[in-house]
Amino acid sequence: MADLSKHIGNINNMLKLLNIVGARPQIIKAAALSRAIKNRFADRVEEKILHTGQHYDNNMSQVFFDELGIPKPEYNLHVGSGSHGEQTAKMISGIEQVLQNEPFDAIVVYGDTNSTLAGAVAAAKLHVPVVHIEAGLRSFNMAMPEEQNRIVCDQLSSLLFAPTETGIENLRNEGFFASKAMFPNGKKREVYNSGDIMYDNSLFFARLAQEKTSVLEKYGLEKDAYALVTIHRDNNTDNPERLTSIFKAILQIAEANDVIIPLHPRTSKLLESNLEPSVYKRLKESKVKIVPPASFLEMTALEQNSRIVLTDSGGVQKEAYYFQKPCVIMRPETEWVEIVEHGAGMVADASADAIIEAYNVLTNRRIEFPQIFGDGKAAEFILEKMVEYFV
Repeated sequence: MADLSKHIGNINNMLKLLNIVGARPQIIKAAALSRAIKNRFADRVEEKILHTGQHYDNNMSQVFFDELGIPKPEYNLHVGSGSHGEQTAKMISGIEQVLQNEPFDAIVVYGDTNSTLAGAVAAAKLHVPVVHIEAGLRSFNMAMPEEQNRIVCDQLSSLLFAPTETGIENLRNEGFFASKAMFPNGKKREVYNSGDIMYDNSLFFARLAQEKTSVLEKYGLEKDAYALVTIHRDNNTDNPERLTSIFKAILQIAEANDVIIPLHPRTSKLLESNLEPSVYKRLKESKVKIVPPASFLEMTALEQNSRIVLTDSGGVQKEAYYFQKPCVIMRPETEWVEIVEHGAGMVADASADAIIEAYNVLTNRRIEFPQIFGDGKAAEFILEKMVEYFV
């Protein structure tokens, strides 16, 4: 059992954080926090990064640390792939060992992956406070592993930072603001609308992406003249019927519009086996540009310069909105309901007909993009609140 006295304030007035990342979006989100610590909180906050190794492909992980200037992880668990139970158990064990060997005032977790869940469970069991960035998101689909992860993490967290008012409203409806929960540091839970930390990054890296990447030239793309597609969720990749339906729509769209797909390693492994043979043959013969996973700056440039985005990723939905691009959501629901409410996105699930209809509607609709994700200073707000709470 951890020594609780290690986690009750910091006598040196320095907040010591363990920043836990594992999947690509978390590595990117951590960049904003690391940058804010370096620029404004170096005398008040010390961070160490633990990389669970949930995404172990070099193109999906190390390149992001290098490109985004994130400090090298102090710890790397090298967990890799596996079943949910196996992967999460290995992470919990590894994180627990780190927390037992070195004292931290709090851990920081992001979003809704198995790394998020593992960090929250390991820390809570050892009475180390949990800070959840991107709290309060709900799809209301309890069959989604991500929904399970985010709900458990929210319940275990001392500080919750929601990216939007919808996230705040979800937490209010679940009783978080009236909660009587008490944590080992003797404090009650606190909940804030911080704005979206990914918006910080998009503003910061947008100019850099234009200067440092030539991804459009690399793949022969013209600005505002192509559809960007990403597919990675297991309920799409692992289901032959759904994956085939999605690619039938993509092939039809590709008849009138350039299409580029930076292919996630998971999707790449399953493409031939899970697509109908006739659809796979058509795809191989088509003009659809299937390329390796893009670096963060390349992905930023692809989003900035696209005509429309089609995705099953929550993060890419938001990034499309940041860059004022319409988005077809290839899932049965979305946590980012504001995007749909403002007419900038449509939920099409994996239906070929619905995907094509959404593509046609969105490419012919005049769309407004009001500022709903904060002011681009979420990381600074989060750090200020953490220093107030813990130090």
